Amino acid sequence: MISHLPAGPQEASPLTMSSREIAELLESRHDKVKQSIERLAARGVIVQPPMGDEQDMDALGRLRTTSVYRLEKRDSIIVVAQLSPEFTARLVDRWQELEEQVARAPATDLNDPAQLRALLLSYSEQHVALQEKVQALLPAQEKLDRIAQADGSFCITNAAKLLQMRPKDLFLWLQENGWIYKRPGGASFLGYHSKTATSLLEHRITTVLRADGSEKVTEQVRVTAKGLTRLAALVKPPLH
Repeated sequence: MISHLPAGPQEASPLTMSSREIAELLESRHDKVKQSIERLAARGVIVQPPMGDEQDMDALGRLRTTSVYRLEKRDSIIVVAQLSPEFTARLVDRWQELEEQVARAPATDLNDPAQLRALLLSYSEQHVALQEKVQALLPAQEKLDRIAQADGSFCITNAAKLLQMRPKDLFLWLQENGWIYKRPGGASFLGYHSKTATSLLEHRITTVLRADGSEKVTEQVRVTAKGLTRLAALVKPPLH
C-alpha cells in the first residue's frame, strides 16, 4: 500500500511503498522481501525503514494485521534491484503512476474548516466500512473457533487444502518457520517439540504390514485443529 497522509500545504509527507506491495509486484513472498530489506539496512546500503501495520485478508478470508516496512522511492528501487532486477521497470512504472496521482490531488489545508470537515468525514466513512467488513467476517471467525475446539488432526496435505495452499508450499513454510524437520537420513518429517508440546502438531504412529509378512512402523506428523487455526492466521498463500 502506498502511503501519503494529507497534511498542510507546507508539510506534505513523503510517499512510501510498503514491503507487502513490493512483494506483490515481485510475485514473491512478503517474508523474503522483509529479510532482504533487513540485510540491506544492516549493511548500510539503505536507511533502516520505519515499520507500520496494514490490514489484509488471510487464507481463510479473515481480516488480519500485517507488519510492513515503509520505504521511500530510492530504497524501494534498491531492494527490487537486489531481489529481482527484471522487475525494476515494473516498480518504476508504479512509482510514476502514484506520483502522478499525488500531483493531481489538491493539497489539504487543515486551516480551512470546510476541508478539515471533509477530511474527517472521509476517515469516518473508512472506519465505518472497516467495521462493517469485520462484522461480515465474524461468522468465519466463529467457524475457526469451533475448529480449534474440535478433536482430531489433519495430515499436512489435507491441512494445505483447508488453507487453500499447495501442499508443497505448506511443507516449505513449516520447515522454514520451525514447525517440522527431518532427521539426517530420515525419510519422514517430524514436528519440533515446541509445536507438539503446545498441541499445534502431533505424531501418529501406525504399523504397516509388508508383502513378506513383516511389519513396518511409520510415524506421521499431523496438524491439530488448534494448529490449523494458528496457521490460518500466520500463513498467506504465495502469489503466482
